Amino acid sequence: MKKKLLVGLLSAAMLSTMLTACGSDKKNAGTDESGKKELNVAALEGGYGKDMYNEVIKAFEEENPDVKVNLTISKSIEDEITPNMKAGKYPDLMVLGQGRAAGLTESLIKDKSIEDVSDVLDMTVPGEDVKVKDKLIDGIVGNLNTNPYGDDKTYLMPMYYAPTGLVYDQHLLAENNWEVPATFDEFFKLGDEAKAKGIDLFTYPTAGYMDSYFFAILANVGGLDFYDDVMTYEKDIWKSDKAKEILDDTAKLLSQYTAKSTVGNANEQDFTKNQQSILDNKTIFMPNGTWIVGEMADAPRSDGFEWGLMPLPAVNEGDTRYITTSVESAWIPSEAKNIDLAKEFMAFLYSDKAAEIFAKSNAIQPITGITDKIEGETKAFYEIYNEEGVEALVGGFASTAPVEGVNIKETLFDSANSIISGDKTVEQWQEELNAASEKLSEAKE
Repeated sequence: MKKKLLVGLLSAAMLSTMLTACGSDKKNAGTDESGKKELNVAALEGGYGKDMYNEVIKAFEEENPDVKVNLTISKSIEDEITPNMKAGKYPDLMVLGQGRAAGLTESLIKDKSIEDVSDVLDMTVPGEDVKVKDKLIDGIVGNLNTNPYGDDKTYLMPMYYAPTGLVYDQHLLAENNWEVPATFDEFFKLGDEAKAKGIDLFTYPTAGYMDSYFFAILANVGGLDFYDDVMTYEKDIWKSDKAKEILDDTAKLLSQYTAKSTVGNANEQDFTKNQQSILDNKTIFMPNGTWIVGEMADAPRSDGFEWGLMPLPAVNEGDTRYITTSVESAWIPSEAKNIDLAKEFMAFLYSDKAAEIFAKSNAIQPITGITDKIEGETKAFYEIYNEEGVEALVGGFASTAPVEGVNIKETLFDSANSIISGDKTVEQWQEELNAASEKLSEAKE
């Protein structure tokens, strides 16, 4: 990757406290019946699948024959582990990022219940002669995603990073002699041409996927200063002309150019139907990330289908375009019983051996030089970082004390369904956003 990540604000969502933190001096505890040290790892089973974790664990156990790693992995990992955590039984290590509806990672950040892993950065990668920090790409550590309290202490290690923009079929555009749109005017013009062929311009799997869209469009339209103002709840920021422009353009996209079947399928059970519409060439663009390749690997597709990824259009030709970069995290609960061993395993996750296993499943870690080794359909996704005028953006709202009844992510993202259905106007949307932002501004710590 040639460019440094342009780090914006990334922090916890505003969620109610679920778990109470208390200090822990537990470093190594727990053995199985054979006398091996036990390490309990929990991970979200996302689009990359679960086989890669089993392979990495096997590799770690081969190098550490006195260790037995127990893996809990699920598409709804929060439901699997929260009851045990409330009973005081915590995993030793978690692979779970922020932004999930359950908000488990955010809750533990809020409660200061995550272990300081700054020392992992200075650990030598097991089996290698390099420190963890020296393998990581510039800018991926030291931001509010990894250092959520705004100090120099790292609590969450970046596990996978992925560009999240608008995915599409390169063959469909080439077949129709359509250019990849660089501005919103070109974007909507393409939508009009597609309509004539019975093809919709836009869809999304669920409204939550609009996060990558909104983070990018805020920076595209208003620049980084405006983006930061929105993320930190600047007074009346959603009443500004730039905010109105963003909401107007988005409402136009949703009400006039989005597949009408989107809302009906935009749920945990049917979201793949919206994704399938891209593969069937019924829709052109959809916000998504690199994991879509693996998630839809076995799905039928139109002849010649070839994945492509583009940043959101700019307002004016030649403007900087930002590509939202999704970062998954690995972290250790403060109440883990095997903290030292968990840190050893965490350091191993950045070994060449582990990185190669993850990469086979398209789970690309922020390790220097790893993108040069990417092969297959995912390669085109990461090449977007090398495009002229494109900058990476790690994005998210700033943390505040919980405010009852306020979730600005839901107000911003989930309202897409209501705009499509006509149940909400732009003016109502703008008013709700500003009201939520003002309440969160008052609750800033």
